[in-house]
Amino acid sequence: MLVVTVELWPGGIGALRRPLGTMHIGNVSDLADLSDYRIIAMETANPLTGTPPGIAKFSVLAHARQQRVWALLQRACEEAMAADWTDL
Repeated sequence: MLVVTVELWPGGIGALRRPLGTMHIGNVSDLADLSDYRIIAMETANPLTGTPPGIAKFSVLAHARQQRVWALLQRACEEAMAADWTDL
């Protein structure tokens, strides 16, 4: 499983960091060359946009595992933008 954590570091200062979201990406196809992934994404409330905290569950299908990890993350982020989010 891959776990991606997104944090804001105001002014690059780690002591002031705060979480913005996380994504859990799990392979559900026995590590096949073309793999399917089940993803759970969560994000904190965003006071700048008025967005409440939320969660979304979605999939990335038929991803070629020989690619760099960034290709999987890109596809996961694209699916996250199109997902149905549930307010928490």
